[in-house]
Formats: sequence, structure tokens, C-alpha cells
Amino acid sequence: MRTISGRSDHIVVVGAGLAGLSAALHLAGRGRTVTVLERDTVPGGRTGRADVDGYRLDTGPTVLTMPDLIEEVFAAVGERMRDRLILDPVEPAYRARYADGRWLEVHTDTERMAAAVADFAGPAQADGYRRLRDWLTRLYHAEFDRFIAANFDSPLSMLNPALGRLVALGGFRHWDRAVARHIGDPELRRLFTFQSLYAGVTPARALAAYAVIAYMDTIGGVYFPRGGMRALPDALAAAAEAAGVRLRYATTVTGTDRVGSRVRAVVTASGERIACDAVVLTSELADSHRLLSHRSRRPLGPVAAPSAVVLHLGVAAAPELGHHTLLFGRAWEETFRDITVHGRVMRDPSLLVTRPTAGDPTLAPPGRELLYLLAPVPNLARGRINWDRFGPAYARELLATAGDRLTELPDAHLLRVTTPADWARQGMLAGSPFALAHTFAQTGPFRPANLIRGLDNVVLAGGSTVPGVGIPPVLVSGRLAADRITGVGAASVSYPGLVAAAAARLRTFAVH
Repeated sequence: MRTISGRSDHIVVVGAGLAGLSAALHLAGRGRTVTVLERDTVPGGRTGRADVDGYRLDTGPTVLTMPDLIEEVFAAVGERMRDRLILDPVEPAYRARYADGRWLEVHTDTERMAAAVADFAGPAQADGYRRLRDWLTRLYHAEFDRFIAANFDSPLSMLNPALGRLVALGGFRHWDRAVARHIGDPELRRLFTFQSLYAGVTPARALAAYAVIAYMDTIGGVYFPRGGMRALPDALAAAAEAAGVRLRYATTVTGTDRVGSRVRAVVTASGERIACDAVVLTSELADSHRLLSHRSRRPLGPVAAPSAVVLHLGVAAAPELGHHTLLFGRAWEETFRDITVHGRVMRDPSLLVTRPTAGDPTLAPPGRELLYLLAPVPNLARGRINWDRFGPAYARELLATAGDRLTELPDAHLLRVTTPADWARQGMLAGSPFALAHTFAQTGPFRPANLIRGLDNVVLAGGSTVPGVGIPPVLVSGRLAADRITGVGAASVSYPGLVAAAAARLRTFAVH
């Protein structure tokens, strides 16, 4: 594995999102001096927040999986997650409502889920679920450490025995077909393929290797932090500061001081020059290149994932809703084509409704509930929609759709609407909060690398580089960035921290 050259005593990390905080903690645990520069006044990046009328909103991701990876980040500096952050399991992980009115709960426990599947689609499908669960588990074990959580120097780096195991498991087939080998009921299959939208590709085109996302939530389990999703970056930032990391907020980086192939300092909007031995950039890929005055040599430009419209609602009660509810329309394949091919909003929407107050009632005023409604939509490159004009009407349409599919949304108060235009104003490529799509040309060693050719001391982290999009991958990306600076296994944390890290990794490979 290639690493940066030269000294690496002082590292500047640009961005205090999850990737930047992960990189900072891993580097601090390996004895480096770390300064994190964040343009916002709080940590979190895409894991954003807003306070509206007494409601505490999560403006970024709401589904949290793989707590063992979070544990590893804390363990990098000898800390334990439970001393900083309390995660409660979400059970069931999801409730799914279908267009015909049927409900199905998604349980991570094998027997409970098999029984639910049998009631929904019959005993033969329950047997298929057991086979699917076994396949997803074997896929995850074959893939995670060798491919998702590893640095590659070139596509040739993948040519190892682990690749053969992944091929034998069908990792290079299409996701939907791989699931269909085990489950024949098309409506049941939706629960194990809808996650492909997170990867930015339809189930019919996504590689089956990305079905590990379905493993993470339907088998590994879904969790929620007390205090809301903002509690995660807050806890990581507190651990970083305790480990000696210097976090500077309201500090925008506008450029770098580069001499030949090395960055000697980063430059802020105030004109301050902060010297460094190496830099970790967690910004959008185009922004990172701009800061470095670098031109990409990739023959094709980056392809953004689909976007989303998000509604935040305050309601009087939500008796039908668990923590996460999937409202499926009758259409399915047409829905994906609407978004990714035709560049239009879904004619028969499928929606994710999250009720964070199911996990922490203090996120809303007394007697009220907080809802988060997400509708996938085309990104700005695929769909030529004037969201500033169309957005308010579409928000009303989504609210009506959700109200029709649920018994009621009593006394609904619209708190906030976020559209692709809003994501774009935050600097996100093509107005997508999901960064780069996981097309074949942007997968694994073909994804933009975390080292930049021609630069000796710059490393990238975050959703625009390896391994990809989502909370678990961006946490891993921070560790991969640290590995590029120090080499693998260069930890210098205390013995308890190493024990905690080892225990977390053992839990990863436990079969749930």
C-alpha cells in the first residue's frame, strides 16, 4: 500500500464531518498532531442539524448502522463509545406499508423475521429469507475487510483469493437478480433492494456486492443515538478534543500553499496560513481539486447519485409509525426509471418516513412528534427541474401522499423543506446529498482514489472517495486516509483502547 512521503508530524484535516473526525481520531491515536478546520460553527458536515420552533431536526442521514465501526473510531484514542454516546437499537428496524394496505415489520432476529415473512408471503418465502440471510452474511464477511475497508493502489490490487470468493458468491451479478435467487415474492424483495438508491444505482443495475448495505440494516441492525443524529459528531468531536486534536470552527479553507508536489500550508478565508506536513481533504471532489489547483485526469466526469426532497413535520401524534417506516407505492421498477433515466419525480412515490421521537421524545416539544419524510428525486444533472418554483407544490403533494397511506397525520405542521436546489447551495455535486453514484466506473479501485497523482502529501476522505457513501463507509474512509499517512498498524493508543478495537472487530464478524 502506498503512503504519503516525507514527514507527517502535523496534519491539517479540512472538514469536521464524520470522515474528518474519524481521520483526526485515528491520526491522533497514532501520535500525530492534528488540526481540524470546519467552516460551520458545529461538527457534523452532512450529518447536519437545525432547531425550529422547539424541534431538534436531523437534516442529514437518519438511519444508523454498524455501531462497531463507531466503536473503533473511539478506540483509536483509547476511549469507549458508551462513555460518550448512547445508541439504542431500533426494533423493528423498519415497518413497511404496501400499496394494498399490508404491513410487514423488518426484524434483525432470524426467527422473528422468518415468522413475519411466513405470515406475509408463505413458508416457502420464509425458507428463501433464511437462505438470503446466509448469503448476505457470507457476502459481508468475504467483502468487508478485503474490499470495503482496504486501500487499493490499482485495480490489479484486487487480484487476490478474496476476489475469487466474492465472484463465487455472485458479487458481480446484479443486486436484484441475486436477491431473486432466494426470494420470489417481488414485494418482499423490495425490503432487501431499496437500499440501492443509497448507492445511487437501481437494483437491476447495481452490483450484488452492494447488497452488503442490506446486510448492515436488516441483519446487523439499526440504531439511534440519544439526542438525535447530531449526538454522533458531537461525541466524536469531544473525544478528539480530549485526545489533543485542535478543532477550529467557523474557519473556511479557500486554498493551499503548494510548492511543487507538496502542500506546505492551507489558507483560510481570513488570509491565515496554517502550516502542515500533510493535509486530509473531506470536501466534495471538485472542491478538493479547486483547493489544490489540480485538474483531474479521469476521462469521464463524476456521476452524482440521485437526490432527495426532505420534509420535516411536527404532528400531534403518529400512532402507526415506528422509528423508520417505508411507504411503498404500487410501482417499483418504474419509480427507479423515473428518477435515474427520465429525470422526473416519481409518479407513484415510495417514501421513507422517520420518527426520531420514537427513540428520543425530547427532540420535539411536549405532546408533539417529529417526522422526517424523504422522497428520492433526480439530481440536477439528470432532471431539469426548477426546484425553487416546483418545490413547495411537490412538498404539498408528498404530504398528501403520506397522509393518504397512513390513517392520519394529525395537526401536521411543516417545519422545513429541503430540495436538490438547497443541497446544491450547500456545495453538493448536482444537488445530491448522496455524493457519487456507485456505478461500475465509480466502484472499488475505479472510484476516485484517496491519493492524488502528482501530490505527495494530500489524502482525500469522505463520500466522494473510497469506499463510498453512507455513515459506515465515510467512517472507514477516515481510517483509510490515516493509513495512507502513517501506514497500517501504526497505532500508539493505550492498551485498553486496543482491546476495545479488537472487541469491536470481533463483534463485526458475529453472525446475528
